[in-house]
Parts: sequence; structure tokens; C-alpha cells
Amino acid sequence: MKITKYEHACFTVEQDSKVLVVDPGGWTKNLGTPTNVVAIVVTHVHADHFEKTALNDIVSLNPEAVILAHESITGQLEDGLASRAVSAGEEVEIGSFHLEFFGGQHAVIHPDIPVVANLGVMINDTLFYPGDSFTLPGRPVEILALPISAPWLKVSETIDFLAAVHPRLAFPTHDTLLSTEGKALLDRLLPAFADKCSATYQRIDNTPLET
Repeated sequence: MKITKYEHACFTVEQDSKVLVVDPGGWTKNLGTPTNVVAIVVTHVHADHFEKTALNDIVSLNPEAVILAHESITGQLEDGLASRAVSAGEEVEIGSFHLEFFGGQHAVIHPDIPVVANLGVMINDTLFYPGDSFTLPGRPVEILALPISAPWLKVSETIDFLAAVHPRLAFPTHDTLLSTEGKALLDRLLPAFADKCSATYQRIDNTPLET
């Protein structure tokens, strides 16, 4: 399994020459248009995760690709885009991927800001990504896509989430709000807390992770 991290919260997973795209939102400018895509997972409706133009571009080159998301997203998609509404607790087999969905709600940003639906996803019983939440999967995780910067989180919550999930390896995501210096700061801070739970913290922005 090959994991490639793109800007902000987008990454792809490749297995058996088939590709899964996760959260190709409007803040991701370096994804391009991947090929051999069998599915696209969108965790929630916010524009940094959900961008219709990106979805259209991917499907234009991959007409068999299926978009998997909460009904609040699939209900907005244009005719001609294959989609399937999913919810927490559901499992889906598609191409080379076994997907299991968790959670249900976005983390609270502020009491006056409405909470939207959000789905975490476990991919091939190996990689867990909570979307914009600190939802726990309730079972072992080998690789964790770890949100590190957002209006809805504090670094202390990221650290506590890392300890609670206790993965073998965590890579940072959801980080476009950070400057180069801000990313470097957290990349110095978080490895020590990963060590405490026998995990490895590893930025994979420029080097895809092979498992």
C-alpha cells in the first residue's frame, strides 16, 4: 500500500495499481488529476475538503470512480457523478479497498457555528483518518493521518488523540493554516509525544509512504 500526502488534508492510497483519493478539497493545489481512481472519499462538506471542480476533474479521467460521502454531500453532486451515501458504522468494499466509516459529526469550532456531518475512515484495516474530528476508531490502528492545525483543535488535543489512538506511525495532515515555521515547530514538538506511546511521527509530504 502506497500513501501519498498532498497539500492540506488530501492524500491518496494506491493498492494493486488502483487509487483511492481522500478529501480533494479547494486548498489542495498540487494533486493534479490522478488516474486509476476507483473511489473518492469526502469526509465533510467544508470547502477545504469538498470541492466540486476537483471531483469533476477526477471523474472526467476516471468515469468508473465512485464518490463516497455523507448524504449532505452526495445530495449536492451533479447528475452523472457516481456516488454512494455512507454513514458511521458502514463498511464498503470497492476495488482493492475495504473502507469502514466512523464518527458522524465535525468537531465543534464554536457554539455559534453549526456542526456539520463528518466521517472518519479506516482504509484496509490499516490507515485511519478522522476527518475534522477526534473520533476514536475503537480498535488498533497501524497508520494515523493526524490533524495538527485547525480552528477546531488545540495542539494539546492532537497530542491526546495521538496517545489515545496509539498507532505505529502517524503522519501530519490538515496543516495549510501553518507557515513553514509553524510546521517545523510542530514537527519538533510532536515526535517526543509519539515516542511516549511507542509511535513514530513522520512527515510524508515529499516522500510517499510504502507499507
